[in-house]
Amino acid sequence: MDTSYEECIKACQECMEACNQCYSACLKEDNVKMMAGCIRMDRECANICALALQAMQSNSPFVKQICNLCAEICEACGEECRKYSHDHCQKCAEACLRCAEACRKMA
Repeated sequence: MDTSYEECIKACQECMEACNQCYSACLKEDNVKMMAGCIRMDRECANICALALQAMQSNSPFVKQICNLCAEICEACGEECRKYSHDHCQKCAEACLRCAEACRKMA
């Protein structure tokens, strides 16, 4: 595994965890319907982070493209989570935007 991936791998792991926690917490909110956009983006983002992790760990020939897409999805998720005042959404937004930055450097 390429050591230049280390920062991005860490950011992707943290982002995936934050998205999974946000997803789970959103499902427990009183108005789940209102959280639908956030829940959906959390799933998309956690999935692409998992794929990016695998790509970096296996030194995939598509790692740059995958990290580029990951950055786009992380940014979109971060923007969506930012709209909500819940603590879990705000923490998730921060993790997403950090991950997007790390992925951009990779790509």
